[in-house]
Amino acid sequence: MSETFQVKNINLHLSEPHKLNSNWIGQKEILKQVFACWLVVDEHDLPLTPRLVGPPGIGKTQLAMAAAATRKQDLFIYQCTADTRPEDLLITPVLAESGKIAYHASPLVTAMIQGGVCVLDEGNRMNEKSWASLAPLLDHRRYIESIVAGVSIEAHPDFRCAVTMNVDESTFEIPDYILSRLQPTLNIQFPSREDEKAILEYHLPFCEAEMLSMTVDFLQTAHGLKLDFSTRDGINLLRFATKRMSQETDHPLAKDVAWQEALIQCLGPEAGDLQTLAQKRNQSLGGQSLPLGFGDFFFDSNDALHPGSPDIGPYEIDPDDDDFDDEGEPF
Repeated sequence: MSETFQVKNINLHLSEPHKLNSNWIGQKEILKQVFACWLVVDEHDLPLTPRLVGPPGIGKTQLAMAAAATRKQDLFIYQCTADTRPEDLLITPVLAESGKIAYHASPLVTAMIQGGVCVLDEGNRMNEKSWASLAPLLDHRRYIESIVAGVSIEAHPDFRCAVTMNVDESTFEIPDYILSRLQPTLNIQFPSREDEKAILEYHLPFCEAEMLSMTVDFLQTAHGLKLDFSTRDGINLLRFATKRMSQETDHPLAKDVAWQEALIQCLGPEAGDLQTLAQKRNQSLGGQSLPLGFGDFFFDSNDALHPGSPDIGPYEIDPDDDDFDDEGEPF
């Protein structure tokens, strides 16, 4: 049975803390920055609520989890979605077996009450109405007000919070009055080769060394080309490749065959040619590469008839062409 907390005449059922172990490998500076945000240096000082920003699968949530574990505080995670309501974020009324209304505190409110750490995961998926309910919590007031339960709850002095956000397109644009409360912005970068290898070894100690090296090489190449393949993708790729190898006991798959199969199945066929994929992404994002034209739809880029083929020289204007003047300008 869940723990309860009495506020006025309302008996709140509290959420359970997150129990998974967490470890942060490499990039020690970003971890120190999270600690600095949560530090209180004077009785008049208040902790900050940072935004942890980066590509999906890079370890934003893991970073906050590791910070909470280092501080020896209970961790609570709330997964934000496009349909999150204020009562989901705060206190939710539930019809109990007795026929009466029971009030359940969200992971966020539970962390407020118990002095834990709450991670609002995927914060840029949440609508403005839900964010507005957190405005008094995220500034100097540090409290929430539940309209559903008719109560106000002040945050414990040890309560800390962080918000993770992906850099891809969000469902809702977060209003400026909320962004001004979510500071500073801590940008998490892709790990170095040594750190990425250590992360994969930490999560997959049973993995073949050869396949692990292949995965690190792939991920580091993708990072260098500014593609979105993440360490999480590498972990999933390796898990599947390892399972496929252990599955085929009669005719075991070669390591490179199992790895290539896992690469395509997990990340798609385009992942097999990172250079081409990077070029396509650059074109679609308006990079320096030439934009797509009709020739791209009818001829391969290496075809001699493709407009960008090196076999076709620059177009030269015939000075005797009646459509152009003596300086090569069209009439």
